[in-house]
Amino acid sequence: MLSAMNMPPTPQTDWMDLTVRLAPHGLWPLGGFYPEADDAVPRRTQTLVLIAPRDADFWPVFSASDEYADGAPHPLDRWSRRVIGRIACDLRAKALFPFTGPPWHPFLRWARQTGSVHASPVGMLVDASMGLFVSIRGAIALKRRIALPAPVPAPCATCADRPCLTACPVGALGADGYQVDTCRAFIGSDPHATCLDTGCAVRRACPVSADWGRSPAQSAFHMRAFQG
Repeated sequence: MLSAMNMPPTPQTDWMDLTVRLAPHGLWPLGGFYPEADDAVPRRTQTLVLIAPRDADFWPVFSASDEYADGAPHPLDRWSRRVIGRIACDLRAKALFPFTGPPWHPFLRWARQTGSVHASPVGMLVDASMGLFVSIRGAIALKRRIALPAPVPAPCATCADRPCLTACPVGALGADGYQVDTCRAFIGSDPHATCLDTGCAVRRACPVSADWGRSPAQSAFHMRAFQG
């Protein structure tokens, strides 16, 4: 067993290094922040970086994985734990996930603390690159402070039409909040399976989402998981 005296030094990572490490897996660093005492992060965390799929690259990687093909439950969660956990281990950091708990980590709050992910008019998270297709697969808690990209304003500020507010075919998601049961009932009964096969109509209505390049197969995978 290695003692504290002969432990190898913590790898000297930075934002670009993280980007390079994540890219072969179709992932990217979504944003980060410097935690304070009340942010519910592991002890000694200096920088918390959220990890997201880079959709055009992500789906071919995940859909070719053993987890996707083995028929066992929760393939994406198991894949995320393996891939992000390995990268965190290589960096002598801690991997955190939104699907493990209790205690549950406050990923929605963490996302907003990055300054690059914001609340949209319908309440879901929105990002200037992904629009309403924001998806967070995990986080890496680094024991050193690294330089972070500048915050990016929400794209909603310059979106005049705000089609997300009226896109839901049954009004389950809008300015008044999210009616989960109404949403799930529609997905299960729609004879055209529009949302089930191509993804949430509200997410797709976002002009930024339309340019992100998410595979319809990926959206269908997530919708079927949501539907159970």
